[in-house]
Amino acid sequence: MSDKKSPSLLGRLAVHLGMLTQEQVSECTREQACDANPKPAGEYFVGKGYLSRVQLQQLLNAQKRVIEQHQVKLDQHQQAKPRPVPGIEPLPQPQPAKPPPPSPEETAADNAAALKASLPTLAVATPKQEAPVVSEAAAPEVENIADVRFDPGALNALLKHGVDRGASDIHIHAGSSFKLRVQGHLVTADDKVMDSATSQRVLIGALGDEDRETLKADGQLDFCYSVEGLARFRANIFRQQSGYDGIFRVIAPRPPTLEDLGLPADLARFTNYHQGMVLVTGPTGCGKSSTLAALVDLVNEERKEHILTIEDPIEFQYAPKNCLVNQRSVKRHTESFARALRAGLREDPDVIVIGELRDLETISLAMTAAETGHFVLATLHTGGAIRTINRLIGAFPANQQDQIRTMLSESLRAVISQRLIPTVDGSSRVPALEILVVTKAVGNLIRENKTFQIKSIIQTGAALGMTLLDQSVLDLMKAGTITREEAMRYVEDPKILGES
Repeated sequence: MSDKKSPSLLGRLAVHLGMLTQEQVSECTREQACDANPKPAGEYFVGKGYLSRVQLQQLLNAQKRVIEQHQVKLDQHQQAKPRPVPGIEPLPQPQPAKPPPPSPEETAADNAAALKASLPTLAVATPKQEAPVVSEAAAPEVENIADVRFDPGALNALLKHGVDRGASDIHIHAGSSFKLRVQGHLVTADDKVMDSATSQRVLIGALGDEDRETLKADGQLDFCYSVEGLARFRANIFRQQSGYDGIFRVIAPRPPTLEDLGLPADLARFTNYHQGMVLVTGPTGCGKSSTLAALVDLVNEERKEHILTIEDPIEFQYAPKNCLVNQRSVKRHTESFARALRAGLREDPDVIVIGELRDLETISLAMTAAETGHFVLATLHTGGAIRTINRLIGAFPANQQDQIRTMLSESLRAVISQRLIPTVDGSSRVPALEILVVTKAVGNLIRENKTFQIKSIIQTGAALGMTLLDQSVLDLMKAGTITREEAMRYVEDPKILGES
């Protein structure tokens, strides 16, 4: 069926289903009106890359059913009129006002049963060692399209399968198969391709009304999702060309210990500072958040202070032990990291935990907090201790960098940079660390803009617990924990590994 006869209905359906925004529909409608040889509305949706051909066909099917139901209502409306009796002319009688027959748009808004075929639900089986089975069934009856509610059971089943397989991340993709990240590698858990309508239905099951509106308006959403008795997940849902995708990072139900993470117990000493800043750095997926959580939980156990965390979103949840713990989520409890930090300085914290140093203002406020008597723990996406220092300084304008070097030399206490490397048998990953302790000598080099010389101090600082990443990788290789091939991927200077 062509969509040319009722483009406004097609657009309304697309907006109701969350397949398009109102702005996208308006843009395509304007282009259609200006076209000398206008095409059906759906062709503009596909031509702009807003819908795939599969999505358009689903939308056209939904439109066809809405129009059919509209015709049924029209027929019922006609049948309700009184029929004349042959040979008798009816007397004129006052008739009560009758509502006009419904329009197709009203039918679409008042009866969402027509969308059953376009929004299949899922029945997912999750035996522990078998791939989940995805099948389609009819959507439940609803009174109004705007009131469509999605069953999160299918999403929970997929997440359970990922957790049972030991995945760190669970990928749900429109137009692709269900995938898991296991020991750092992306693997296919099920060859069945999930279509866009199914993906949308599964993912929207995780969201409340407010989050759905945010996703619809912004095109992406960060949030935390919990499944009772299973785990918590740091999640991101985003819209892409084929539909909605979701990535779910598994978060343990309690903060890990250093021993759980395979980290040296000596790192616990970095929780003994009462002011200054300790940073945990590394690329995405290297375990920064878990290491930070282990350090925070040590503070929670060993000190009697006020811990304030600012995260996006909240990941590990800290039950108060000896400390008072307040956890704030960006977008839910506060507008931004910077705003929460400004307010935090007036909330009497002893320890401030920042999920990520993302921008200049957040970095500036974190350094100010460290200088004004607070102990700051934070993460940063950088590749090593020296790069971390250069990144912090380089975030500021050139005319401020001399002052920032001085501030950083006085407030920075330590940098822990880490990687996770697969073991020889591939059954797990082990951390390789670069550790910098900011001594007076390191502070002088930061002030004098000679950070390139810090490497030599780390090399000779083993007695203070310092180590270079290359040395840590070499030690793991010599111990037989990792292969030479894996070691080659992580060292900066391959010569340190010797001849093969």
